[in-house]
Amino acid sequence: MADKKLRDVRTKFVEKANTAVICKVLDDLLQEGVLNDEEVEKVKTCGVVHEEARTLIDNVRKKGHKASLIAIKSIHSRDGFLAEELSLTAFLEGSLAPQSLRAPSPRAVLSKEETQPVESTQGIKLCPPHLFEKIQKEESDKIYPIIRELKTRTRLALIICNIDFECACFSKRDGAEVDLAGMERLLTGLGYTVEPHTNLCSKGMADRLRAFAAKKEHKTSDSTFVVLMSHGLRAGLCGVKSQGENSDILTHDTIYSILNNKNCPSLRDKPKVIIIQACRGENKGFVYVSSTNVPSADSLSPAPRLLEEDEDYESDAIQRVHVETDLICFCSSTPDNVSWRSPKTGSVFIAQLVKQMQEDAWNCHIEEIFREVQQAFKNKPLQMPTKERATLLKRFYLFPGH
Repeated sequence: MADKKLRDVRTKFVEKANTAVICKVLDDLLQEGVLNDEEVEKVKTCGVVHEEARTLIDNVRKKGHKASLIAIKSIHSRDGFLAEELSLTAFLEGSLAPQSLRAPSPRAVLSKEETQPVESTQGIKLCPPHLFEKIQKEESDKIYPIIRELKTRTRLALIICNIDFECACFSKRDGAEVDLAGMERLLTGLGYTVEPHTNLCSKGMADRLRAFAAKKEHKTSDSTFVVLMSHGLRAGLCGVKSQGENSDILTHDTIYSILNNKNCPSLRDKPKVIIIQACRGENKGFVYVSSTNVPSADSLSPAPRLLEEDEDYESDAIQRVHVETDLICFCSSTPDNVSWRSPKTGSVFIAQLVKQMQEDAWNCHIEEIFREVQQAFKNKPLQMPTKERATLLKRFYLFPGH
C-alpha cells in the first residue's frame, strides 16, 4: 500500500527533500483535497526543512492509501530524481498504482509554479526550474557554479551579533535581536547551515572567524556568507569589552585576511559574501544642499549608535594565486558615517537587505541585489549602503530552491 511505502521512505525523504519540493507538493495536496489549509499551514510553520518534510509525510500517511498515492505522484512529478532515489518511480510503475494515478515523466509536467517564482516558508521566492536551466546553459562560463547534489553540499554561514556591551559608553543594541533572527532565517532558507554567535570581544570574534574559515565543510560547499553586527568606529568593529578609541576593535583587514585565499583555501574560487551592519564613525550620512549645490553643515538629532566598518584594499600580490579574490563586502553605510537602527524593528539596512534578497534572489545575482538595496536608500538620505572589497570574478546567483 502507498501509505506503507511512504513510511518506508520517510527517513530518506526527510533527509533529502528541499524547500522547493515541499512547497510544490503542499500545493498539489491542497489542490487535491488531501490536506486542508490548516494542515498545510502547520507544515509551513515548522520553520526547519527537515521538520517540514517529516510533518508532511506523517500527515499524509495517516490519511491512508489513496492520499499517500497522490503524494507519491506529486513527489515524482515535482522532482523525478528524488523520486528515483526513493524508489517511488518503480512503485508508481508497479501494479499497486491504478493507471489514472501513475505519474508521468517529470519532463512532461510543466506546472504554473514552474513558470513563476514560488515563495517558500521563509518568504523567499524560489527560482523556477526553467529559469535555473536557462541561466545555467546561457551563462555557464560567467556564473559561479553551484553544487546541485544536496546530499553532498555543505554550505555554511557565520553570524556574529554583539548586543550587550560592558562599557557604559556603548548602549545596548536594542533591536539587534530582530536583525539576528532575520538574517538567520534568510540564510537558512537559502540552504546554509548557520552558526550564530553573540556578545564576543574582538579576540573572540577573530577566533570564531578563524575556526569558521578552517571548517572542512567548505571543501564541499560552493559559497559562504559572513554577517557581522555590532557597534563600530572608523577603525573597525567593537568587541563587547570596547571602551571606544582603539580598544577591543576587530579591524576589517583582520576579517579579510582570515577569509583570503591563503588562510581559507577551501573557499578559493568560491564567492564569499561579508555583510557588515555597523556605524563607521559618528558623522550623519547626509548633508544639506543649497540650490547652488554647495554643501552646508549637517545636524540631526541623536541616532542609535552602531558599528563601523572601514576597509583598505590590499594589493593583488600574486604568487601562485591572488591573495584575495571572489569576495564582496556590503556595509551598512559609507566610511565615517553612522548606521540607523530601530529598537523595535532592527536595523534599516538589515531589514531592507533581507527583504530584497527574499524578493530578488530567484532571478538576480548578488551584486544586482545589493544595487537594489542601495536604490531603496536613494530618497532616504540617512545612510548609504556601500559595496567594498569587491573581487567577485563571476556573477553569483543563489538559485533558491536548487
